[in-house]
Amino acid sequence: MLHPREGLFASDRLQYMPPMTQNPPDLRPDLAPRAMMRDAPRPGQPTIGMVSLGCPKALVDSERILTRLRAEGYGISPDYAGADAVIVNTCGFLDSAKAESLEAIGEALNENGRVIVTGCLGAEPDYITGAHPKVLAVTGPHQYEQVLDAVHAAVPPSPDPFIDLMPAQSVSLTPRHYSYLKISEGCNHKCRFCIIPDMRGRLVSRPAHAVMREAERLVEAGVRELLVISQDTSAYGVDLKHAEARGHRAHITDLARDLGSLGAWVRLHYIYPYPHVRELIPLMAEGRVLPYLDIPFQHSHPDTLKRMARPAAGEKTLDRIAEWRSICPEITLRSTFIVGYPGETEAEFEHLLDWLDEAQLDRVGCFQYENVQGARSNALPDHVPDEIKAERWARFMEKAQAISEAKLAAKLGQRLEVIVDEIDAEGVATCRTKADAPEIDGNLFIDADTDGLNAGDIVTVEVDEAGEYDLWGQIVPRG
Repeated sequence: MLHPREGLFASDRLQYMPPMTQNPPDLRPDLAPRAMMRDAPRPGQPTIGMVSLGCPKALVDSERILTRLRAEGYGISPDYAGADAVIVNTCGFLDSAKAESLEAIGEALNENGRVIVTGCLGAEPDYITGAHPKVLAVTGPHQYEQVLDAVHAAVPPSPDPFIDLMPAQSVSLTPRHYSYLKISEGCNHKCRFCIIPDMRGRLVSRPAHAVMREAERLVEAGVRELLVISQDTSAYGVDLKHAEARGHRAHITDLARDLGSLGAWVRLHYIYPYPHVRELIPLMAEGRVLPYLDIPFQHSHPDTLKRMARPAAGEKTLDRIAEWRSICPEITLRSTFIVGYPGETEAEFEHLLDWLDEAQLDRVGCFQYENVQGARSNALPDHVPDEIKAERWARFMEKAQAISEAKLAAKLGQRLEVIVDEIDAEGVATCRTKADAPEIDGNLFIDADTDGLNAGDIVTVEVDEAGEYDLWGQIVPRG
């Protein structure tokens, strides 16, 4: 994986690289974890580099492209200089993300010169070629065959039949112990601020048996945590009319139950707050899936939600949250919000702060609204000035931070199961509790007695220190 502006790095080391370069996590609470490269290409092997920008769904697309290329005999280069061509998988979610995608394309052209562009921004080829006319090809999101055709044209395959066999498992750009599991593409919602349906189309769900087959292979390969993702996870199977095939029904409740039988942690992301989400909560209380819901509420005020074209209402959402917690008291709720949406008054923003006080969400991210080319929200009246958006964002995050700090302080003395993500040279283990997804949430650190621990281990820890977003603890001896 190539990282814009990082320069070259040694191919014989495992390195993490942030997938985006201009949006810090506090402004972009949707980013994919940092990518990991493992394999060095063999001498003389045609090689491809990959720059993957944006969210976990884009990271899965990058993994699929690289898996296909590796099966055809291509090596995966960890640096620009070693690549015969570079694929840039772009993000087009926000105009700032589009600008960063253009910057990444420009860097790849400067460092390598042979660049193929794909991903969400690829849905606007004229926008890309207008800035970078020398790119070899531009393809849209999840157009895997077109990407492969462009690679074949730029760098003909030259497989060694004695070496380049079909890989036993897919290329993974995450650590070996967790993996993203994409269950559908597209979205049927028409939120005014979002252009994802225009770029990725309407909801298209994968058959449940295909999802299960992939999940089983991942667990057999050593994955300890499955992170279920899509544009709208709770709508999974609607387009298939929740059909059952080969013993598995295409409904999110059934799929979650089936995934929970595999023995790995199962974490659900991008859950839209439909009424039937209630059916998932008993599975969490029973320990079948992690007690964790990632739900993008976006706002609380009914007028703001109406301008967003979001059907939810803040009061009903509070009732649902109370019901979920009554069924599964240990549930962790994460969400993202938009402040400074066109027409947002001070009263509407204060309503959001009051709602957050009552909802007491565990993990919160926040965007400052910005126009995106093609979004219907651009045409709304009464856009909020940038300085007011920034001021509201700071007030919102101050409130969210105080809630997080209090919730984490309440965990002092508790014993929690954690999964180890990495151990540094000083022996400090970076871990996550069941309440923490990679990159977007907090960590639990163990700074003593970590000999013998490995990434992917699941251990019990007693919490002895808490901060604003992170915890510290000591391993509880077995016995």
